[in-house]
Amino acid sequence: MRRTTVIAIAATLSAALAVTGCDSSGADGKAPKKQAAPKADGQDINAHPLSDLRQGGSVKVPITQWITQYNYNTVDGSQGDAMEISALVLPDLFDSDAKGAIHANPNFLASAKVVSDSPQVVEYQLNPKAKWSDGKPLSWRDFEAQWKALNGSDEAYEAADTSGYEQISKVEQGKDAHGVKVTFTEPYADWQRLFDPLYPADYIDTPDKFNKGWSEKVPVSGNAFKIGEYDKTAQTITAVPDPKWWGDKPKLDSVIYRVLDFSAMTDAYLNKETDSATALLPEDYKRLVDAPGTEIRRGARWDEVHITLNGGRGPLKDVKVRNALQAAIDRKGINASFSKDLSFELKPLDNHFFMPNQVGYQANAGAYGEYDVEKAKKLLDEAGWKDAGEGKPRTKDGKQLTLDYALSAGGTSAQTDQAELVQQQLGVIGVKVNIKKVPANDFFNKFVNTGNFDLVSFRNVDQVYLTTSYPVYRQPKGKNLFQNFGSVGSPKIDELLSKAAQTTDRAAAVKLYNEADVEIWKLGHSIELYQRPQIVAVRKDLANYGAEGLASVDYTKVGWLKK
Repeated sequence: MRRTTVIAIAATLSAALAVTGCDSSGADGKAPKKQAAPKADGQDINAHPLSDLRQGGSVKVPITQWITQYNYNTVDGSQGDAMEISALVLPDLFDSDAKGAIHANPNFLASAKVVSDSPQVVEYQLNPKAKWSDGKPLSWRDFEAQWKALNGSDEAYEAADTSGYEQISKVEQGKDAHGVKVTFTEPYADWQRLFDPLYPADYIDTPDKFNKGWSEKVPVSGNAFKIGEYDKTAQTITAVPDPKWWGDKPKLDSVIYRVLDFSAMTDAYLNKETDSATALLPEDYKRLVDAPGTEIRRGARWDEVHITLNGGRGPLKDVKVRNALQAAIDRKGINASFSKDLSFELKPLDNHFFMPNQVGYQANAGAYGEYDVEKAKKLLDEAGWKDAGEGKPRTKDGKQLTLDYALSAGGTSAQTDQAELVQQQLGVIGVKVNIKKVPANDFFNKFVNTGNFDLVSFRNVDQVYLTTSYPVYRQPKGKNLFQNFGSVGSPKIDELLSKAAQTTDRAAAVKLYNEADVEIWKLGHSIELYQRPQIVAVRKDLANYGAEGLASVDYTKVGWLKK
């Protein structure tokens, strides 16, 4: 299971979480020794062969909100927890390993390969055993319906991302009933990310089915697991093995997802209500590290924390105001204030596309990432916002310079601390920030996804494919924000990202993404803070699960060790 079709978005668990060895101060009170950053292929899943696992048992997984949309390809469906559950129960054509390399999943694909470069043609040969839960075999018609829904030709389909699908000219039957032939108008480097997961044609072939047919339910599944129960009262979603599954039988009897506020996750784990918990915050780590039967597992996931600036409304429509905020927010200060009890220094992230432990990373922030209060004040002067004196908001045309910072009420104290630090730092330059706490279940659906904020902090995760970044930075089209929730973009950025997507030479594509990154910093799209690797408390006898890093989770291999 891998979130690949669009970037998964997730709430910020903490404002200081870019660590891989979270060892808090020892008994002598001294700060822990700072360690090196994680390797790109860092993971810890307690790997075991299936012969070591017993049959049966459940894994209880915490999630952050009730799932309102299981269509992975809509904006609400691109929330991280929703994407994880959707990928668990739908055909998962490709998986990634610990190094982020992509492999065809033999449960669904006998083969998948580029058979022509000009034009680019991809031929898929489906596993003849692969069927939907309604008994129909997977076929080229499912591919065709997904392409038509996501290629941007009909705006009634509320697609989170049309890139890749826009480049396809034709989808047709391949060599036989199990073959699929996809022809592109121009090369598309990350073709494996398309149709993954696959949706059934009969359930997405009209805008109404696509937009509403997957609201709070999965009408048809097609994987080792299916949804057994939705309990909105208890806020749990239970996945169970599908007896019609043609592959290796899962070891687990169920995977139970439970909605919890971040502040409740450690207690839930200690009370055995869940089997994993994030151990990133020092106060949580201290409580979890010595819990009976617990291991702390660490990995290097593609996971970045940032602050999005909304250029689609209010004062932040002006690029000079956005640039002023970039100069006034002390990224090093925010990171340092939280890292004193963590195992290595938090360094500001200076790239929107690559993590510091990835090939291709280069620091592109330049002057736009430097803390400079006087520069910030000068930019606001130039933008016409007059200084009203120390401690008072600047004014323009009789209006005060005020911004809303949206914050999930289900978040951690560290999230609140980060918001308050930003509030203080911007107050120095005459920007008043109102911290607006909103219900956890509404945070994404009603605020982030709709652009209903001035400032907001969340995470983009699992960017195994570079092209998944396109909807985050492309210019919105009408009311469709794609995943560019702050509506900050330009034709130049679109052009560079489109060209990069067509570039099959990896080194040349990396160069184009870095060129686009320079433009993104100039426009004040968002303020990158840090990479957030995984530090997870997991039951010691739970195998093939934990901190996967860049790799996919295979729930058919997750299970409990024999006694």
